[in-house]
Amino acid sequence: MKRQFLFLITLIAFATSLIAQPKWAAKAGKSVFTLKTFKQDGTLLSSGNGFFVGTNGEAVSNFSPFVGAARAVIIDAAGKEMKVECITGANDLYDVARFRVEGNKTAPLPVAASAAAGQTTWLLPYSANKSVRAQQGSIEKTDKAGEYDYYTLAMTMPDQAVGCPLLNDNGEVIGIMQLSSGEGDKSYAISVSFALSLKITGLSLNEQVYKSTDVKKDLPDELEQAVIAMYVATSHVSRTAYREMIDDFIRKFPSAPDGYTYRAQEETSDNQFDAADRDMQQAIKVADKKDDAHYNYARLIYQKELYKQDIPYAGWNLDKAVAEADEAYKINPMASYLELKGRILFSQKKYAEAYEVFNRLTTSELSAPEMFYNASRCQEMLGDKNASLALLDSAINHCSKPYTKEAAAYLLTRAQAYEEQEKFRPAINDYNEYEQVMRSSLNANFYYIRSQAEVKARLYQQALNDLGKAIEMEPGNTLFIAEKASLEIRVSLTDQAIETAQRLIALDAQLSDGYLFLGIAQCRKGQKVEGLRNLQKAKELGNPQADQLIEKYR
Repeated sequence: MKRQFLFLITLIAFATSLIAQPKWAAKAGKSVFTLKTFKQDGTLLSSGNGFFVGTNGEAVSNFSPFVGAARAVIIDAAGKEMKVECITGANDLYDVARFRVEGNKTAPLPVAASAAAGQTTWLLPYSANKSVRAQQGSIEKTDKAGEYDYYTLAMTMPDQAVGCPLLNDNGEVIGIMQLSSGEGDKSYAISVSFALSLKITGLSLNEQVYKSTDVKKDLPDELEQAVIAMYVATSHVSRTAYREMIDDFIRKFPSAPDGYTYRAQEETSDNQFDAADRDMQQAIKVADKKDDAHYNYARLIYQKELYKQDIPYAGWNLDKAVAEADEAYKINPMASYLELKGRILFSQKKYAEAYEVFNRLTTSELSAPEMFYNASRCQEMLGDKNASLALLDSAINHCSKPYTKEAAAYLLTRAQAYEEQEKFRPAINDYNEYEQVMRSSLNANFYYIRSQAEVKARLYQQALNDLGKAIEMEPGNTLFIAEKASLEIRVSLTDQAIETAQRLIALDAQLSDGYLFLGIAQCRKGQKVEGLRNLQKAKELGNPQADQLIEKYR
């Protein structure tokens, strides 16, 4: 019986081999290849199959071999190896990848729009020799994967045929073979049109499918999307990969100024100022919007002079940055160009000129509160504190209520300005408003600062409450505890002062303030022996007030 079964298998295999092969099979077999992927250390990771769909190295395959890979190659039917240049689209749900390989012209398979149930199909496997044998089958049914066809095939898929092409009788590819479900007489394929529809967008680097592989991804074909992709890449790829993307961007969009600007920024960070200057000149040359290019040039010079002023470069200075900002404004009088000029003038300490710019911008389309704030800083540096405070009032008045975080910096700055003018109650009001806006991110130092204003305004209970919050947030801060003990003595909370001073001593027994405040509180409570002993200890630790207090309470 066993012998008869083996004979039957052999007979079926022989009969299959006698199935007439389509006349296009040998030629089509040249378009099929094997895919190999490698880890970062160069060791082999995985393998799969694929086929060419374009004449310039465009190809499709299954995606799973790319997961965790650092690089990939394909080996065509002639045994020639070609590097995978970049992924141009991917979908992990249907395990499909679209990519491009480096090399000479490639021979693509012709693509059929669709196929119907009952239609004869041919699975074309990869073969490294000339004897390519296609396997015949048929479409059992057609389902939909979105707007694309998903085929159930009456066919037993050979091992390791995932990613191979499924063709019709005319030799046109209709699908990509999918992983088998385990049903021996059934196989599956996704429409090749689905693979061809996959593309990289500006936000693709945020998607998990692209994060799962380190093989380089292509830039989008649309300039606007490519610019978005470059922005996203700054937080998703290594600096080396980002610089490769910049070079790719320039090759793909040689007439766009963005690529030269990106590269100039990188060159500036490496102190290659000559190269950066050449790239910015090229950006201006190719730009349709010359004003934007001059603005970016001005901003780059300004940033260099701001953060790398210790590395001089003869061609760049802040006067040059002002001139470029002026040129941008001359071409197109946008408020943002004028605002950059104001910031540059401020950094040059040309406060009067900067004030004129910011004051002019208070009626522009830019954020009015910010322009009033900038003008206020100019007046502060010019020494006119009243004018500075009035401009801060305008900045806050232009913020809508309830206040948002936009107003926080203005409120805090005005509170400090009020304190300088000894207007403590208005200062506390601004601190309170600031607290409401920034409640989730306040630190102990804020409550300490507000407590000092409250003490000056004689709002002692509020000051004690704030010192308590500061200590709660930083229980080891001796300054906060010392301030609280001092204030408790001042408002005759003697028992509380004793407790606070003892806590201070427990934290730092070498700090004289703890003994000083403890001694004062004890003397006031009538515990002069203990109090004088602690005042003497404060004196021994170098406290300059201790002598006078010892004399007073003795």
